[in-house]
Amino acid sequence: MHNIVYAEGRLCRFAGTDSNDIHKEMIRLFNGFVPSVENAKASRGLFRFAAPFAGLFLGLSLLLSACGGGAGSSGEVGKAGTAGADTASTVKTKGITLRIGYQKYGTINILKADGGLDKKLAEQSIKIEWTEFPGGPQLLEALNVGSIDIGHTGEAPPIFAQAAGAPLVYLAHEPASPKSEGILVPKDSKIQSVADLKGKKVALNKGSNVHYLLVKLLEKAGVAYSDITTVYLPPADARAAFESGKVDAWVIWDPFLAAAQTATGAKLLADGTDIVSNYEFYLAARPFAEKYPDIVKTLLEEANKIDEWAKNNQKALAEKLSPQLGIDVPSLELAAGRRPYGVQPIDQAVIDAQQKIADTFRKLELIPKDIKITDAILKP
Repeated sequence: MHNIVYAEGRLCRFAGTDSNDIHKEMIRLFNGFVPSVENAKASRGLFRFAAPFAGLFLGLSLLLSACGGGAGSSGEVGKAGTAGADTASTVKTKGITLRIGYQKYGTINILKADGGLDKKLAEQSIKIEWTEFPGGPQLLEALNVGSIDIGHTGEAPPIFAQAAGAPLVYLAHEPASPKSEGILVPKDSKIQSVADLKGKKVALNKGSNVHYLLVKLLEKAGVAYSDITTVYLPPADARAAFESGKVDAWVIWDPFLAAAQTATGAKLLADGTDIVSNYEFYLAARPFAEKYPDIVKTLLEEANKIDEWAKNNQKALAEKLSPQLGIDVPSLELAAGRRPYGVQPIDQAVIDAQQKIADTFRKLELIPKDIKITDAILKP
């Protein structure tokens, strides 16, 4: 409650200022509220984690109205949720701000480092506001409360978000990248197989792409999900817990996976090969995607262009990203070399794969209700 009072005080001081500043403050506060440790047996589903924060941000959104703040970005984008009657041909994009959420790795991150998308949209008098998040669940919570318009995550976050009622839609995806996530154990660990994780503490970012990887690897090894102790931590905290020996294993994705391998000599117990697809999805708030299809089209075209460059220039890519990410070039080269590139449309096979993940999480009671992935697909 003290945090909520503090948040209200901070946000009210933003009254009368640009709504972009207000939403930046909301995002900063949300990232600050992410708990550092959470035991799965005490809270099994992301919805139990996300619900209090969704309520908090709903309250903050109402507070913004009371304080005189807006509920969206400056210009027309902030009106996307209430302008459903507008058609794409009548909507003006000049002078709006596109709010993009990104993580420490992925094609959207390359787009930011390159600057090409900013230049392309600037030709149409469209600005971009970039906001970094520690993981997909936090990014989609920001999308849910209207603080960003577009973002990217792995497979699991949109499932948890959809189950929590987020108005998201799938736009496209990158090719399957099963080698880009895995389970690490310390170099001197006696753990030799996934079966040895029974009774052990395993760190992961709750509701992230590696959540499903862990479920499937345990299933294959004949270990019940309830037979391990999951410790929910964002990547930076998980790395610290892993190196200090507070957890026995860490399920993580690139570039954090590569960085830990390079810096600590950690052993890769298993990756996603023949277990999961590990897609990177481009996602948007439905009102924005429906109102601004031309902006979405431009973003995906620019993403595909930068993918083509990245595929053939992996060392240059690592050098470009290193200063921005604070990760060494060799680690980024390792990560870049084990992922494929190229923006692809959402097809039935991908929808079916996502539905399988959703059904698995529902069976484990990690999400509160059944969902249909088709409900989050844009209709032509």
